[in-house]
Amino acid sequence: MTFPFGFTTDPGFDPAEDHIGPFYYKQMGDRRLYAFIAQDKHCNVVDVVHGGVLMTFADFSLCMEATDHYKEEDCVTVSFNCEFLSTARLGDLIECRANLTRKTGSLAFVTGEILTGDEVLSTFSSIVKRLKRDQ
Repeated sequence: MTFPFGFTTDPGFDPAEDHIGPFYYKQMGDRRLYAFIAQDKHCNVVDVVHGGVLMTFADFSLCMEATDHYKEEDCVTVSFNCEFLSTARLGDLIECRANLTRKTGSLAFVTGEILTGDEVLSTFSSIVKRLKRDQ
């Protein structure tokens, strides 16, 4: 599937995200926007996008944000808090806006919201452990 609007993806980087997604991103100046289109496989028994899919999408987005697209380091999520505010349905374009709020020597703090159109679906806050790569 070709994703519209100038977004790209990195298949093969994270097998779990490949299986659940695909999730996409687009560089917009010094920020990134993350997105996916809700498919049948993303929906639960009541035909709305499963909360676990939204949480996985948030984790994808916040880790990309925390590591500047994994340019020089990796990370693992150590804390994740999420509030569900609304629902999304099959075919919806779902976007995430993640904000790196602080970076220390070993941790990164990221907040964000997941939306479809102007409707906020969920908000989240997280802490990730920064993992330096062996040079």
